[in-house]
This record gives sequence, structure tokens and C-alpha cells, in this order.
Amino acid sequence: MMIYYVGIDGGGTSCRARIRDQNGTLIGEGKSGSANILLGVESSMQSIIAAISQAAKQGGLNKQHFAHMHLGLALAGAEHQASWIKFMQQPHPFASLTLNTDAYGACLGAHNGEEGAIMIAGTGSCGLFIHQGQQHVVGGREFPISDQGSGAAMGLHLIQQLVLIHDGIRPATALSNAIFVHFSDDIDRVVSWSKNALPRDYGQFCPQIFLFAEQGDSLAIELLKKTARDIEMFIFALRAKGATQFCLMGSIAERIVDWLSPPVQQWIVPAQFDAIEGALMFAGKPEHNLYKG
Repeated sequence: MMIYYVGIDGGGTSCRARIRDQNGTLIGEGKSGSANILLGVESSMQSIIAAISQAAKQGGLNKQHFAHMHLGLALAGAEHQASWIKFMQQPHPFASLTLNTDAYGACLGAHNGEEGAIMIAGTGSCGLFIHQGQQHVVGGREFPISDQGSGAAMGLHLIQQLVLIHDGIRPATALSNAIFVHFSDDIDRVVSWSKNALPRDYGQFCPQIFLFAEQGDSLAIELLKKTARDIEMFIFALRAKGATQFCLMGSIAERIVDWLSPPVQQWIVPAQFDAIEGALMFAGKPEHNLYKG
């Protein structure tokens, strides 16, 4: 029976899977819901299985092949040891699981398995520098206490300004008016929504922020400048640890480059491969497990 390797990139918004056979041939790709293990290990496993099922079907495989699949899991929340252990203790149908962070997978992919640094800014954020086999991490300790420079943090700051605008503390803008329409111009709906809002719920407003910033909206520009400063904070912290070049990864990072200061822009280099490919690099290699469970 052919052996298969699966790369998984899982975050707060989505889970992406890529299957290759033992010869490196692409079998298929799939995508499903959130796979942030801090938000639920069972739901994350369900998302992983759903994404792999899609990818397998695309390549003419089925669930009987799961037992011959070695998974490299690059998952948000994996830095939390208790969640890592809880996830790895779950029953599963696969040949093996190797679990590290989404940042680790992204960094390996970006630098093709070599040393280097990345700054991820998507729904969440994290900076990582791999040097001499050690991981130097900044941020990435989950929203709302961390994840500065992320879509979730930017969305939260937007909602905070929305409340100030409603209270007459700062002037309204086209962006704030559009967000108020989203909540039917009802501040009580904003408050009720916030009680159960997840990072991806805050992050949903980011496309509008970028759009209105292009139109000169003062609030949108303020939000993007703050996000850029937060991303630079992490980049400078990794530079102090010895990093010299950085790959920006994630939906926010890829669009924020023009908002970074010119010196920082000069340190940015393109990624060679994505986080899924990075996860594939450690599939079937338990020595890459973040913890020993």
C-alpha cells in the first residue's frame, strides 16, 4: 500500500490540507473550518478530517487510506501545552500525527526548511525565528491578550472606536457608518454581539478597513497605521534575536507592506513555499513535535 503524507495548516478561520504520496506527487487539496486547538480540540480534529476527506476524494482516495497517512499538523494554539496534549490524546484514524504551531509550519515552508524568520498576520499573529534548531517566538499567545497586528486585533480596535463614535467622543467616518449599518444602527446589538464574538468575527471587517483606507477614510487609515506599528514591533523584537530577513504571511501581512516604514520594507523577502508545504516537511517525523506527549 502506498504511504501518504498530509500537510495541515489550521487557524482560527480555516483548515487547509494537502496530500502527497511517498514519491511527492500531489494527490489533492481540501479546506474546511477552524482548526485552532485552543478553541476546541474535538472541533479542530473534525475540521482536519473534513479537509483531508476533501483532498482524498479529489485524488480518488477514501477513508480506508487514512491509516496510511502521516500528518504534519501546523495548528494555531499548539503552543499551549495543555491543549497540545489534549489534542494528541484524541483517537484518530491516521498512521501518525506530528503537531507543531502554525507559525512553525509557515516558517519551514517560507524558508524551504532552512533557518529564517517570519511574521504571520492573519486572523491571529505571531513572529518566529528558527535559528540553530531553536524557535524564538514573539506574540502568538492568542486573542485578546496577544495577536497584535492581526485581523482580530484590528477588528476589535474598530469596534472600540465605533462605541466612542456612538458616544460622540470622536467623529463618524464612512467606515464607521458602514459598520453601524452591519449592526442595523443599534449599539445594543454591537454590545450583545461582542459577548460571544470570536477572533474570526472581529477579523471579518478587515477587507472593509483596507477598502475604505484606499478611499482616504481617516479611521481606516488610523487602524492600518496601528496594525503596521504592531507588526513592526514584532519584527524589531526578532531582529534583536539575530533575524535579518523576514517573510510576511497571512491575509493582513500580505496587504500591510506598503504601510510599513521604508527600512522595514527592505528586510522583507518572498516566501518560497506556504505553511501547508512546511507542515508536509515534518509529517511522519515525531522529532518535530513541539512537546513530548
